[in-house]
Amino acid sequence: MSRDPKLALVVSDSAKAQSGADTFRRSHDWVSPDEADVLVVLGGDGFLLHVLHEMLGRETQKPCYGINLGTVGFLMNHPHGHASIAQRIAEAHRVPVSPLCMDAICQAGATFSFYAINEVSLLRETRQTAKLEVRINGRVRMEELAGDGILVATPVGSTAYNLSANGPILPLGSRMMAMTPISPFRPRRWKGAILPESADVEFRILEPEKRPVAAVADQKEVREVQSVRIRAATEKELTLLFDPGYTLEERIFAEQFQV
Repeated sequence: MSRDPKLALVVSDSAKAQSGADTFRRSHDWVSPDEADVLVVLGGDGFLLHVLHEMLGRETQKPCYGINLGTVGFLMNHPHGHASIAQRIAEAHRVPVSPLCMDAICQAGATFSFYAINEVSLLRETRQTAKLEVRINGRVRMEELAGDGILVATPVGSTAYNLSANGPILPLGSRMMAMTPISPFRPRRWKGAILPESADVEFRILEPEKRPVAAVADQKEVREVQSVRIRAATEKELTLLFDPGYTLEERIFAEQFQV
């Protein structure tokens, strides 16, 4: 940007974030989120994802610089720094993030569309094993997957639920998606797949009335689905900002060498 960007401060309702916000409020001449070029988000990963999801419903997506006043803070920057907030943002590393778009059709015929920044998950609703047909770009790639479910993750989400389900960690900028089964029963040895961002993924629920399945796009859940389509919404690309040496890419590298 040719001029100093206008900054807005967005603070979580948590006690920790509210307590720490006073110092930041006094440190800069803030503007409203509507006027801002960059949003400075105080809180944890969940609150940052909430802010990003709110932006997906608007015409303009603004860069977000998260500051960890939450718990894990994997997507956030350290709360303390020697430089001013304006200088930290001027020197920040930009990370583009393409969310996933989920289109789910329920057994009753209703259609729901939601975005996911981390992952879209399909999960069995009862004790009955879920059975799914897997299609990629209109072609059946697996006639039947039986298990607790399956998920499709972005590179940002690949270190979250996907990693817990033994899925692969995807480098940022790889323009890939991770497809990972959740407690698969058959085929037993299938560990999932890495797909290009351009792939059009569709799951069809087999025996949906006997084996109901819910679809979850981050925090948004649709129950008793009969089919789910997932694609990368590159037209809704988001931008996260990170301090040099404290980038999300560095943390993703570190996750791969945890023992």
